[in-house]
Amino acid sequence: MRHVRAHAAWIVVLVALIAAWQAWVRLRGVPQYVLPAPTDVGRTLWDERGPLASAAGVTAREMLAGFALALGFGLAAAVALHASPTLRRAVYPLLVASQSVPVVAIAPLLVIYLGFGLAPKLVIVALVCFFPVTVAALDGFRSVDPEHVRVMRTLRASRTAIFRRVELPWALPSIFTGMRVAASYAAVAALFAEYAGSGSGLGDAMREGTAQYDAPLVGAAVVVLAALALALFGAVTLLERLTIPWARRVE
Repeated sequence: MRHVRAHAAWIVVLVALIAAWQAWVRLRGVPQYVLPAPTDVGRTLWDERGPLASAAGVTAREMLAGFALALGFGLAAAVALHASPTLRRAVYPLLVASQSVPVVAIAPLLVIYLGFGLAPKLVIVALVCFFPVTVAALDGFRSVDPEHVRVMRTLRASRTAIFRRVELPWALPSIFTGMRVAASYAAVAALFAEYAGSGSGLGDAMREGTAQYDAPLVGAAVVVLAALALALFGAVTLLERLTIPWARRVE
């Protein structure tokens, strides 16, 4: 019952915000090109459902492929840094410092180097999602209870066995936390990539709407982009509950 009330609470808040937005636009007579009403955005979603669905398919492919790349390389990097303290001391500060470089600044360079195809978009999404996956996984590996490791060593377990039976299961909740953060970043990263250079996708639809002062089209594209982000976030959360249900019970 508590969970039902929690879900109902955010739905009520969302409906109230949308109603207030609608009332403000209509009562104040705000021009549509300045701030479209929710009904205008909804109408555009329906009228442009074909082009928006096609654009969403392009953006979703970039999100999923870039997220998968970040997950693969991020977990591999975390395992390597965890296995070698020397490597961790040398690379981890550089990894943290790299986050001070905005991806928006290097996106045009990637387009110049890799062209206007899918490759630069995948790299941009992967770069944005790589850091939270790597850091969360590394923190999970380092948070293992030393007593568990000592017990495994007294049983003459190999380094691989300790990692597989103790460290990896212990780190899985942290890994999924990093994956959820990365999933929430993937949509924004794909949008940046399409702004940098693309003739398709939701970013292109937003750019077209902005050039034509078509605020409802921009709003509709934002709604679809948010839906993609929520879908990926929900998929990661569902995978977590199926993979490590014991973590939820502990909480």
